[in-house]
Amino acid sequence: MKKLVFLLVCVFTMSSVALADNDKPIQVGQLPTKAQTFLTTYFKSHKVALAKQESDLFYKTYDVIFTNGEKVEFDKSGEWTEVKCSQSEVPSKIVPAAIRDYVKTNYPDAKILRIERDRKGYEVKLSNRWEISFDSQMRVVDIDD
Repeated sequence: MKKLVFLLVCVFTMSSVALADNDKPIQVGQLPTKAQTFLTTYFKSHKVALAKQESDLFYKTYDVIFTNGEKVEFDKSGEWTEVKCSQSEVPSKIVPAAIRDYVKTNYPDAKILRIERDRKGYEVKLSNRWEISFDSQMRVVDIDD
């Protein structure tokens, strides 16, 4: 019995290792529909250098990297989770109004270069190198330089 349990643990461990960090290039047309719509809406003029799917035992994500170095990450359903812009600022329409207003009021000369969201809230990185974290009610919870 102990050998059987040990064998099962070994098989599960090996299968987890085999599936870990499984990246594969895909075509933009293979992205979830929401992700494709997001790209055509906000990044229509950008040329895609690479689209890839990352899968693991418990999750699947998508990354799209543009030729100018900017990047968008999506979750398994095609909702954006992170937008990184190095050549320009993050499209203002994807930034919640409360965050836009806060940045405009407190950092009028700064641009939002990166925005990341998860179930806990948002984090933005500004052109003046400040990083600001917001909770789900759009309250500032942390500021780092």
